[in-house]
Amino acid sequence: MTTTQAITQPFWLLAELTYRCPLHCVFCYNPTNYSKIQNELTTEEWIRVMTEARALGAAQLGFSGGEPLLREDLETLVKAARELGFYTNLITSGVGLNEKRIQALKQAGLDHIQLSFQDSTQEMNDFLSSTKTFELKKRVADLIKKYDYPMVMNVVLHRYNLPHVDKIIEMALALDAEYLELANTQYYGWAMENQDQLMPTHEQLQAAEQVVNDYRAKIGKRCKLLFVVPDYFEDRPKACMNGWGSVFLDIAPDGAALPCHNARQLPGLEIPNIKDYSIKEIWYESQAFNFFRGDAWMQEPCRSCEEKTKDFGGCRCQSFLLTGDAAATDPVCSKSPHNNVVKEIIVRNDKNALTQRPQGKKPIIFRTDKNSKELTRVLK
Repeated sequence: MTTTQAITQPFWLLAELTYRCPLHCVFCYNPTNYSKIQNELTTEEWIRVMTEARALGAAQLGFSGGEPLLREDLETLVKAARELGFYTNLITSGVGLNEKRIQALKQAGLDHIQLSFQDSTQEMNDFLSSTKTFELKKRVADLIKKYDYPMVMNVVLHRYNLPHVDKIIEMALALDAEYLELANTQYYGWAMENQDQLMPTHEQLQAAEQVVNDYRAKIGKRCKLLFVVPDYFEDRPKACMNGWGSVFLDIAPDGAALPCHNARQLPGLEIPNIKDYSIKEIWYESQAFNFFRGDAWMQEPCRSCEEKTKDFGGCRCQSFLLTGDAAATDPVCSKSPHNNVVKEIIVRNDKNALTQRPQGKKPIIFRTDKNSKELTRVLK
């Protein structure tokens, strides 16, 4: 077990208040078997989590989900977080954020709101979320500006919307956004189920990135454009969570403490719960948070690679999903012995992604309770 002296303190606490959500996004990162995860933490339990995490040094707090606005105690939690000294961020679809609630959240001390869109048109936005929420989201964007929050927009990119990234940027400018995060789909959760449907071609990705760069030159500082390239198209993996158990602490709706959003799926991990342990015990002593800390767990070529202090071996969940071995070198790395797995996926999608439903591909799977229960049954 790693000693406490070798472990840095947590910096970012993500409070996934609920897996309930009014949207049915095809790329949702929530677990596909979320329907079996019950017993959300109470207000008092969440306040204990925040208090203990703050005592360890955590400074930034994201309220996420699902849709955190479905929690009636959200304002109470925001107020408690502000009193503890957290910088707070609400990560939301906008559904449920009316004038009364945004007034209450402002009074409670909420610092920041990140609003998600699925696309720049009502047709595609509502299709990808299987809801009629596009006009609602635009009204919420106006409320965010009205209450003097920075307008921070997030759009997950994939085969369906990459060809009109220019229109997405124009929408952000029309809504007077200060920041637009264009985050290409990472393939976990529901996105992994829909990988064949969502994966773009090289051509789409390169064209979209060029559009973003052209707009950066055109608009200057009017709106900061962040373009996150999907891992599969890179030669080196990203520093996932800045290293396992390094700065990121995720608490799931049922109290499970996770080193990353998808850690539940990894074999061999003993996932601790805040109902059984303190945050301090979880962060410093739990088997799960120490499992991939440091580099003793690494296989070759990671263990001998000079870049291991930059990317920390890449993503453990991605390694498991693509190779069946969570300790394997992340297959997106060109040095990985499993890199051919990623190359084969890209080649296949370059051939088939020109149509939205390539012949022989399964239909797109929307995030619904029914589909979650079915996937839970299949994965048993």
